Amino acid sequence: MPATPAAAPDFVPYATAAVDFHRALNLPTGPLVASRSELDFLHEHLVSLHALLDAHAERTAPLLPAEGDHLRAARTRLWQAADYLHAAYHSAPHAGSGEVPDAEACRTRLPEGAPELGVCRRHQQAAHLVRRRTTAANLHSPFTGLVRH
Repeated sequence: MPATPAAAPDFVPYATAAVDFHRALNLPTGPLVASRSELDFLHEHLVSLHALLDAHAERTAPLLPAEGDHLRAARTRLWQAADYLHAAYHSAPHAGSGEVPDAEACRTRLPEGAPELGVCRRHQQAAHLVRRRTTAANLHSPFTGLVRH
């Protein structure tokens, strides 16, 4: 009988603890509004969670359809949250000038310069996966789809 491979360490609890630690340290004494870099980091975190849930949903759904439905619904909600964070990023003022950038720059691929380009590039890459896995109707519906019981 072949040996069962050892499971890889689970880093998700560490990521959760890091987010909680960041919130506890920075928000009570930090600025009153989220900075562009904070929104960028939060967007990156949500896009990573989206990719993780996508992997789980796609592997689980063929074996356990009801659980797959729930995971797909969670994946859709994470994408919606990431989309709102992307919009919030473009609504936030620049740190130095206080100027609010034009959202059209992202849509027309005219970057605001590094590191600002990162959030748009990441968002567009994740959007390709979203378009393959989700319909436009599901993305804009208050209900994310069939959930079996």
